[in-house]
Amino acid sequence: MGLFYEKVKERLIRYAKIDTQSANGTSRVPTTDCQFDLARVLYEELIQIGVPDVYLDEEKCVVYGKIPASPDEHAGTCPVTPRPLGFVTHMDTAPDASGKDVKPWVLENYDGGDIVLNEERGIVMRSADYDNLRKYVGQDLVLTDGTTLLGGDDKAGIAAVMTMAEHLCVHREIRHGVIALAFTPDEEVGGLARDLDLERFASPTAYTLDGDHLGWYMDETFNASAAEVRIHGLSVHTGTARGIMKNAADIANAFMSALPAMEKPQYTEGREGFFHIVSCQAGCELAVVKLIVRDHDAGKFAAREKLLYKIVDHINAEYGEGTAEITITEQYRSMKEVIDRVPYLIDDLKQAIRACGIEPQTEPFRGGTDGSALSHRGLPAPNLSAGYENAHGRFEYVPIQSMEKNVEILLELVKIFAEG
Repeated sequence: MGLFYEKVKERLIRYAKIDTQSANGTSRVPTTDCQFDLARVLYEELIQIGVPDVYLDEEKCVVYGKIPASPDEHAGTCPVTPRPLGFVTHMDTAPDASGKDVKPWVLENYDGGDIVLNEERGIVMRSADYDNLRKYVGQDLVLTDGTTLLGGDDKAGIAAVMTMAEHLCVHREIRHGVIALAFTPDEEVGGLARDLDLERFASPTAYTLDGDHLGWYMDETFNASAAEVRIHGLSVHTGTARGIMKNAADIANAFMSALPAMEKPQYTEGREGFFHIVSCQAGCELAVVKLIVRDHDAGKFAAREKLLYKIVDHINAEYGEGTAEITITEQYRSMKEVIDRVPYLIDDLKQAIRACGIEPQTEPFRGGTDGSALSHRGLPAPNLSAGYENAHGRFEYVPIQSMEKNVEILLELVKIFAEG
């Protein structure tokens, strides 16, 4: 067992037991009160481990911590001022699977076979169904009982950041600049750190820790928007409907059929974009179609939004003006155009990952992170994987050794940033 093994294991298990599931379809901030339960735990824990500047925003549910720059006893021989360094992780878990009454447990020295999560209910994670398990033979896995998600997304990231912070507070001889920490709500439902106070955060750059596969990083995400199409029909008795009825459900079907058939999530990969129907509630008088639009390429993304307007215009030309109306709302933009202007963030991150014996890997991320929004708000924030696997579902797990290694990577970043 490594230096940080027990620390990250204990933290993940303790955090996972706290229900922090966020919710769709509400304008409340945060979307669920239970996220304050973890926020208050982290607030008290930061004080306990010795972080001198800690703040909990009781309105927005954001926890801040700041470790001042270490006293520079070598200023005469090392005139370079250590750069500030920030880390952002999110407290909520996804609403895709239950996050209540999570029962985490540890399987030591995984042998590569099937894993019985819940003998009573016959819930088994079969190794044949999850190729990623092969990478963790001989390691120790934190799992659930198969009835809830685990919450490693993003509590594995929180555990690594908190363990790093504790190490810096104990080992004050480690040279570093200002270390800024933030723990945010509602990432899983599109909150994207919108209430993070950048002035209070006190670092001009940051890294998020959110993603699967140890050693992976992201500097490119989707451009993303959400669209709502409302279709107004006209109902009349079916016996006398000829030439009068406008069935909104039929028109909604025509709208959805006009979208490119193969440009859907289930048919795309890599940098390929898509349209995804989230829901369709349809009757004769009114139909409401909700969808999301995604593309890595900004030009292609704009063309996708333009196509939606074009389809709506075609519907109005055919069925009468005002039949269909569309609202498109930007969700986030790709961080790449921002991150490319501060290339040292990726260079330093890759150097830190390699220093810990891992070859860094990346690919365009088919989603978004808090860093997508933060980057365009003026806080460039690429993403380092938190090391969890099978997120958002009952078969989620976290290798403890991955969290350990992430602490080492974070401390290497601290060292690199201290070198200026």
